[in-house]
Amino acid sequence: MINMPEVKIGIVAVSRDCFPESLSVNRRKALVQAYEAKYDPKNIYECPVCIVESEIHMVQALEDIKAAGCNALAVYLGNFGPEISETLLAKHFDGPAMFIAAAEESGNNLIQGRGDAYCGMLNASYNLKLRNVKAYIPEYPVGTAEECADMIQEFVPIARAIIGLSSLKIISFGPRPLNFLACNAPIKQLYNLGVEIEENSELDLFEAFKNHAGDPRIPDVVKDMEAELGKGNKKPEILEKLAQYELTLLDWIEAHRGYRKYVAIAGKCWPAFQTQFGFVPCYVNSRLTDRGIPVSCEVDIYGALSEFIGTCVSQDAVTLLDINNSVPKDLYEEDIRNAYNYTQKETFMGFHCGNTSSKKLSFCEMKYQLIMARSLPEEVTQGTLEGDIAPGPITFFRLQSTADNVLRAYIAQGQVLPVATRSFGSIGIFAIPEMNRFYRHVLIEKNFPHHGAVAFGHFGKSIYEVFKYIGVDVEEIGFNQPKGMLYKTENPFA
Repeated sequence: MINMPEVKIGIVAVSRDCFPESLSVNRRKALVQAYEAKYDPKNIYECPVCIVESEIHMVQALEDIKAAGCNALAVYLGNFGPEISETLLAKHFDGPAMFIAAAEESGNNLIQGRGDAYCGMLNASYNLKLRNVKAYIPEYPVGTAEECADMIQEFVPIARAIIGLSSLKIISFGPRPLNFLACNAPIKQLYNLGVEIEENSELDLFEAFKNHAGDPRIPDVVKDMEAELGKGNKKPEILEKLAQYELTLLDWIEAHRGYRKYVAIAGKCWPAFQTQFGFVPCYVNSRLTDRGIPVSCEVDIYGALSEFIGTCVSQDAVTLLDINNSVPKDLYEEDIRNAYNYTQKETFMGFHCGNTSSKKLSFCEMKYQLIMARSLPEEVTQGTLEGDIAPGPITFFRLQSTADNVLRAYIAQGQVLPVATRSFGSIGIFAIPEMNRFYRHVLIEKNFPHHGAVAFGHFGKSIYEVFKYIGVDVEEIGFNQPKGMLYKTENPFA
């Protein structure tokens, strides 16, 4: 996929000068060997210049990993470590950093071979806090070479998202449709996150679209659409306009990304879009999202932001869906109750008109937008990619700024059930444990909008760490709490 960073983590070992330097040298070598044996060696760089024992060493190490093209940092406590120099390393490094520590290898070598990094990690974390330096510390940050290699690999998607956010521009075409105040987007927190925002009128987009009429690239895009749709190409007459619109967006991105490397789009899709453009943009949105360029519906700026985070973490297409409707009792009784261990209230339908990648649908057809066609001519509502979402594990999540500029988020893992929806749009039957309680005490209680981002797989652990790293208070990260774990607003007598 395009539109996301490649991660290269510089591994820098540190040593307190009253401990044997060889401990850190040998343990760093063992760590690198363990990583390269199991994971992609291109993800890491072993800093050979020095073991950091002093501030001068810290500067030398920074210069080396910068010259090597590293955009993330792993500070490895091969022994107790110098808390000043090692935290200055993270402070002055321009990118996400993690701290891990070496475990002792053998009970037969606890004289000269004892490094005390377990203790040193406490000093490191304390000094990081004193300096207000952000760093990722794994759940249990002390381990063998193989265990620390696994920790570094878990850091890769977290680092990818953080690096991506630092060079992201969200391009919006608005304003939001009437009665969509729930998708409000205070831009202050975007700036706090290091994200740029370019807000445009849909008239600007319409002018650019008209200027692409007759673009010589259109026939090739149409052929690509035909190949993707196959037998689902039920509206061939609309493909030329959709291709023209796709080229409009791609050219706009290149002309407007400025100094930013990565882009997400918050697009307009109704109410005047259909009558003026003559189609709905859902299929084009799905195609860009499939390439790694998230396009949210209904000018949902924080929806686009959430999708981008999910794309970076999963390295896969995501989608944005309405947390839309309940599963009828008869459908639940016929297709779900005896086959899956979920109550009816733990299921719901996630829906949008047609914005989900064809690769994430069990089947797909090009159709028209039924809801819009109830009040408009059908021919101007064509362009939705419809089908049931493919079954499998999912993570439902969102990052949002409240109206008073508080960052708030939620994450819930579950699955899309292999059950026919019997409905329309890009839609699936979702099952999330304790969804009914999560719906009431997180989604409703915390005033989240109806849009949620969906990553196709269980990525809650990484997304949670991304939210923590970028500054979301853990009290503001909701999740689907298990039975017996009451929400603060949950009635204990209910």
